[in-house]
Amino acid sequence: MAPSVPRTRATAALRMKQIDLDNQGHTIRRLRAQLATERRGLATMKKELEDTQVALEASHKVIAGLTEIGLSMSKKIEKMKVKKQLAKANHVECHQKFQARIHEAEDSMQAQHLIIEALVDEKDSLLKTIQGLQEANNAPAPFDGD
Repeated sequence: MAPSVPRTRATAALRMKQIDLDNQGHTIRRLRAQLATERRGLATMKKELEDTQVALEASHKVIAGLTEIGLSMSKKIEKMKVKKQLAKANHVECHQKFQARIHEAEDSMQAQHLIIEALVDEKDSLLKTIQGLQEANNAPAPFDGD
């Protein structure tokens, strides 16, 4: 019985080492599976990062384009403001010229009206003078209807 005890111990020790090796194998397989999962996750994250980077670059291009458009529009707006001011100044100048012409025409019409009144007064005076002369000469009055 004695010789089987060492064999049993040796067998038990070998069995324990085998169990340890099996456990280490399971641990290695589990760790390899975790590593593969992590690598897939990292690959996915890398792809997402690349996609995000592409989108970010596109956004930067869009922002740059919009900024350029905004600057261009600002310049156009400034030009339009200048044109509007010039148009307003031209309008004011034309308005003033037309007002001056209207004033000149009114002055001219008033002067013509005064001349017409003076001519009517002179006509009346001449008619009275003619009538007076005709009455003095006992001649018929040719202008009775006027």
